[in-house]
Amino acid sequence: MWGNQGYGQPKRKPVKPALVTAVDMLARQEYSENRLFEKLIAKGYEEDEASAAIARLQEKHYLNDAESCPRRFNYLYTDSSYSVRQICEKLKQKGYPSALVKSCIPDDREAVGEREYEKALRVLTSKYKRSQDKQKLMAALFRRGYQSSAIYRAVNEFLAGQEDEIDE
Repeated sequence: MWGNQGYGQPKRKPVKPALVTAVDMLARQEYSENRLFEKLIAKGYEEDEASAAIARLQEKHYLNDAESCPRRFNYLYTDSSYSVRQICEKLKQKGYPSALVKSCIPDDREAVGEREYEKALRVLTSKYKRSQDKQKLMAALFRRGYQSSAIYRAVNEFLAGQEDEIDE
């Protein structure tokens, strides 16, 4: 049912060269250099062949962490409700080096703080009821990695909206 590969049997050597497989994978989805290497190894390629494929893709500019990491960071930063900390963790899980990920965080601390506040408030308004306990709301945002100043501000504004609803 699942092919000739059972438990305890050695992996069969892939039929296509690692470079061809890597290009096919990149045609479907963007990968970090580390993640693509891991995927090739998992498919049964030898480390030397996988490394050579990665090097060739870098040489031809099909694979470049220095370009793809900031692009992915900016996409998540502008289009998602993730905290900056969540974005960084997601990118590290995708195989991007920690230093490269951290270099993508905007230098303007005030703008980052404002963004964190806006995204935290969006999470509260879309997922929680105003009648919920303040501590639970704060804990939920802390678990998501938002800055503490943004959390306090967002929770207070969110709960102040409850008073506005009562006054109407």
